[in-house]
Amino acid sequence: MPSHTDWVASLSPWPEEFGLGRMRELLAELGEPQRAYPAVHVVGTNGKSTATRRAAAFLGREALSVGAYTSPHVSGWGERIQVDGADADFEAAVGRVRRAAGRVGATQFETLTAAALAEFAAAGVDVAVVEAGLGGRLDATNVLAAHVVVLTNVSLDHTEVLGETREQIAREKLAVVVPGAAVVLGEPEWEPLANEREAGKVVVAEDVGRAAAEQHLGRSLAGDVEVSLPGRLDFAGDDVFAGAHNPAGVAWLLTRLPRAEYVVCAAILADKDAGAMLELLGRAGTRFVATETETERTIPGDELAVLAREFFSDVESVPDAPNALDRARELAGPGEAVLVTGSLYLVRDLFGRLEPVR
Repeated sequence: MPSHTDWVASLSPWPEEFGLGRMRELLAELGEPQRAYPAVHVVGTNGKSTATRRAAAFLGREALSVGAYTSPHVSGWGERIQVDGADADFEAAVGRVRRAAGRVGATQFETLTAAALAEFAAAGVDVAVVEAGLGGRLDATNVLAAHVVVLTNVSLDHTEVLGETREQIAREKLAVVVPGAAVVLGEPEWEPLANEREAGKVVVAEDVGRAAAEQHLGRSLAGDVEVSLPGRLDFAGDDVFAGAHNPAGVAWLLTRLPRAEYVVCAAILADKDAGAMLELLGRAGTRFVATETETERTIPGDELAVLAREFFSDVESVPDAPNALDRARELAGPGEAVLVTGSLYLVRDLFGRLEPVR
């Protein structure tokens, strides 16, 4: 029998139809672990994992036992489920739910979410900080009845599922709010929607992770915490490895690059606005190596190269990601470095190569 990790990796990440039926059935079989602790629920387009880890770190600093659930992973499956700042025993966490997940036909994300919620119950955490996957209303994490909800920001992403306007997407994400919950917003424009959900309190904050922890504790917090998330902005010598999976993510990244000229090595998923992403990435350099991720949703390298030629003067297609990184490093001349970006899955696929070469 394959290991629990290999088994969960083999599951389909996408349901045939979005809904909460399987998730509720699975949690019922597991004894409703999500009811064993209060929860902070983090939704939004970008920055969810950082907000989740920051909220968890602030709460842990206050002598609470804290669970944190994030996705996707970059360094390994285990980074998705943490208890008190350390990766949980991932094999054991998945093993705890495997039989029940198989009986209900749970998807990969449903299984992982159930594994996290059950792990937190088994660990006896005081509070769990849980990042949503896609959207909110029909996301597998929308089983929490969280007393604190964070909406980091809203951009046009997954429009085929969540809606074609930012307001429609915000409604989908804020659908996780239960009456009386405190809502922390990274963007003030969504306050009317939060109030429509009968929020008990609405707070607008730049540092939503800190604000979420403060709402749970009922008091202000001084000082700061340090969190580390693989693949969000990592450096290997002068090279940069940073997932930026939509135009808003690319715009955020561009303001944080330490130099002006890069050879860009990128893969983009088919459900993203590749044109807008490539136009922005064109500001980071003139040379582009198009590649692919190990997922079904990736744009083939040759197709991505065709799109990139509108924005880059020198474009190559190298579908194999490790070879693409090698080629980008060969192309980088004096004053240049390599920027590996686009899908976080690409950064995951190349994470073992995150070391200086030149």
